[in-house]
Amino acid sequence: MNLKADYKQQVFNFKQAGGTSRGILHQKPSWYIRVWDDENPTISGVGECSVIPGLSPDDKPDLDNRIKRMCHNINEEVVNYHEKLKDWPAIRFALEVALTDLQNGGKRILYPSDFTSGKDLIEINGLIWMGDKAEMLQRIQEKLNAGFKCLKLKIGAIDFNQELSLLRYIRSTFSEKELELRVDANGAFSCDEALVKLDQLAQYSLHSIEQPIQARQWKAMADLCKATPLPIALDEELIGVNDVVMKEEMLDVIKPQYIILKPSLVGGFQASDEWISLCEQRNISWWATSALEGNIGLNAIAQWAYVKKNELPQGLGTGQVFTNNIESPLFLEKDRLQYSPQGKWGKIF
Repeated sequence: MNLKADYKQQVFNFKQAGGTSRGILHQKPSWYIRVWDDENPTISGVGECSVIPGLSPDDKPDLDNRIKRMCHNINEEVVNYHEKLKDWPAIRFALEVALTDLQNGGKRILYPSDFTSGKDLIEINGLIWMGDKAEMLQRIQEKLNAGFKCLKLKIGAIDFNQELSLLRYIRSTFSEKELELRVDANGAFSCDEALVKLDQLAQYSLHSIEQPIQARQWKAMADLCKATPLPIALDEELIGVNDVVMKEEMLDVIKPQYIILKPSLVGGFQASDEWISLCEQRNISWWATSALEGNIGLNAIAQWAYVKKNELPQGLGTGQVFTNNIESPLFLEKDRLQYSPQGKWGKIF
């Protein structure tokens, strides 16, 4: 097989500006990578290199040149690419998706299942982006009206007491059995205040909190996970931890209750499977979350997550946040992500 490859960039526009741990986002870039066999150019696989400015390890000045070089030398690059691209997790993910898609006939069905046949669905959480109290309250109400049974609130951007009042409002209407609540602090708490804030949050029967303190503070995070009144999920903590020995060490030191797998940030599905295997050995649970990919990346993550048979609601609702996402067979009905076998893919190249 003599492979050929090319790429193009797309800038996604958000329907409404949303707050993240890195500030307010109005736009974000992705690069589509296309791979085909020179002897059969009508069939190609496509992957998405999705980058969150300020967060993704791939967010470097030479990113475009690295993608260009990979496409130009694709036959050499695919040899041991998981190792070569360890420091470029979003490119690694995109190439893995493109090659898997090509191997499966270039139909964007990477993992055939009851999900891709339209027989089954994936339950997802409703994401409430950071904003002022009024904005967040409006977004919460919209998700509740849409029928979501699990909400994830980004916290840490406004006054903590106001965030507690939002949780109090939700719990005044919906019990723990009726609505699961997750919060994501994106490392907003200081080590000194974290446990006190976790005690206050625990009053509202939360499922979990993601990344209460900044990453790379293993001892402090370990102490939190040991003393916490509510389960802690590691998120940003996983970024840049690429070596299996380092992964084992981190899990053994911190002993988290959960980890969050974002394939674009941890290096794709092989890397995610490695995390899952290590967690299963340690009785640590996990779920998958998209990282603001467009529909090409989201489609791949959803198909992979489905075949893993994880029963928790997944974080795969971000495909609706863009004004210029490409058409795809994916669609949302209430809190369920579904795939229509009759759906069409929009033109990319």
